[in-house]
Amino acid sequence: MGDELVEATIEKMVHGGQGLGTLPDGRRVFVWNALPGETVRVRLLKSKKGYAEAMAEEIVTASPDRIPPLEPESYLATSPWQMVAWQDENKYKKEILIESFAREKVTLPPFEFVHDDRDFGYRSKMEFGFWGDDEGIHLAHFVRGSHGKSKVIGSALAMPALNAAAQAVLAEINTHKMRAGDMKSLMVRADQKGNTVVALFVKREDFTHIKKPANVQGLVVYYSNPKSPASVATKLLYVDGERTLRDTVMGTELRYDVLSFFQGNLPVFELAAARINDQTKAAKNKIDMYSGVGSIGIPIKGTNTLVELDPANAEMAKNNIGKRPIKVVQASAEKALEQITKDATIIVDPPRAGLHPDVTAKLIEAKPALVVYLSCNPSTQARDVKLLIDGGYTLKNFEGYNFFPRTPHIESLAVLTR
Repeated sequence: MGDELVEATIEKMVHGGQGLGTLPDGRRVFVWNALPGETVRVRLLKSKKGYAEAMAEEIVTASPDRIPPLEPESYLATSPWQMVAWQDENKYKKEILIESFAREKVTLPPFEFVHDDRDFGYRSKMEFGFWGDDEGIHLAHFVRGSHGKSKVIGSALAMPALNAAAQAVLAEINTHKMRAGDMKSLMVRADQKGNTVVALFVKREDFTHIKKPANVQGLVVYYSNPKSPASVATKLLYVDGERTLRDTVMGTELRYDVLSFFQGNLPVFELAAARINDQTKAAKNKIDMYSGVGSIGIPIKGTNTLVELDPANAEMAKNNIGKRPIKVVQASAEKALEQITKDATIIVDPPRAGLHPDVTAKLIEAKPALVVYLSCNPSTQARDVKLLIDGGYTLKNFEGYNFFPRTPHIESLAVLTR
């Protein structure tokens, strides 16, 4: 949008992670790198008739909540809340939850915002891009607000073993004559013991075979159609080593793949799973409608059925079940509506889009006595909870969770009863 800077005063943090302010022309502006109470000079990234998006380039008056970011050159790419004090991050996230539900005219009961003590070094999954120059190929992240990339050596959010694995694979890549443009992304996962699996997504089916580093448990290389998003597998090229990781949730061992849906901050997720178990303790017929590999439905007691769309996740869930009397239905939640019955307790952990309208309608029609809703998107959860309340449910219990410190992401758990 140009290099001209305009001044704005920031009023509050909003869902998505920006500060909200007003431009001199009266338009509302959503600003990255800005905190409530600050006066900032911003560069416009997107300018529409009624609003704008911007990046704060100069902090004229700083908030007392502002702190120096741990990664000043790259934090805005993946963890844009590195510049806010830890206790204030949790305060802002709780306020965003309250406001998200208030927009749907839902008043939340008094609730806790749950986290542990780790605000760095916690993530067990990270993705990197690539950047090539005369010195070789480097890991990179996209620069927020532009189409450019910045070189990085890892991430302060990531578990140390994860960063070490990424650098080891990068070193192996640099022993070959490769172009950064032939590769799309590098995905790294680590279990809580520090074992790592790396998935490399490349643009050529004849990609050079690279050696698995000694500190990496498994290396998986995928051809990915150049027209598809970065980490989408089109064809498996080869596997070197063991690609399956293992972790425990509430004492239950679960296996998952490098591409499986599995939580990236297991200790905090385990707190949420324990809460779900506590809230559903008396129920006997529990249905987990978006189960992934079974990370909620298998550890809690009394689960009857897992519903999962992705074939690989569904197969992994079957392996995790073992001899437990749990069945797996491979289908989308909206294609498995027969599982929603009056005598069932329904557990949902949908993607960011929230519940499919058919799922919400079936819940209201079938009237199960208890619905437990874990969400990664306060806006869509608030929308769905409002519909369920209008359909006869009461919001019995609510909690917020900081699964991803130093990022704007918020998780929340709503328990609804008839």
